[in-house]
Amino acid sequence: MDFSKAKKVIEAAEAKAEELGIAISTAIVDEYGDLVAFSRMKGAIKISPKFALAKAYTAGTIGMATVDMAPYAVPGKPYYGMDALFGGELTTIAGGLPIKAGDKLIGGIGVGGSADVTQDVECAQAALKALE
Repeated sequence: MDFSKAKKVIEAAEAKAEELGIAISTAIVDEYGDLVAFSRMKGAIKISPKFALAKAYTAGTIGMATVDMAPYAVPGKPYYGMDALFGGELTTIAGGLPIKAGDKLIGGIGVGGSADVTQDVECAQAALKALE
């Protein structure tokens, strides 16, 4: 994903955040997990950038929504301990979505900052709609 598309995605996420009355951080990564674009809205909590980046990295490299990873990250499952193994780069906290072109994974979006992670998901979903 190029920067101009990433900027459009971030703008859509922030528009949804404004509609919800929250301030967020948004990260966009490519399919290798490398940062393409990032934004932190004025008033977003200080830890929101780390949340956004971990969510984007997880969704963008594994190809699953972060919340969908949770059942696989419990004892006895294949991703158990992933947060420790990867030094906090991966997360199961809701708000990370893969970005695809057809069936091809091209990156991930991560949104962090709301007290209710379902709002992070709403912002990420609104952002993906901007690519349609």
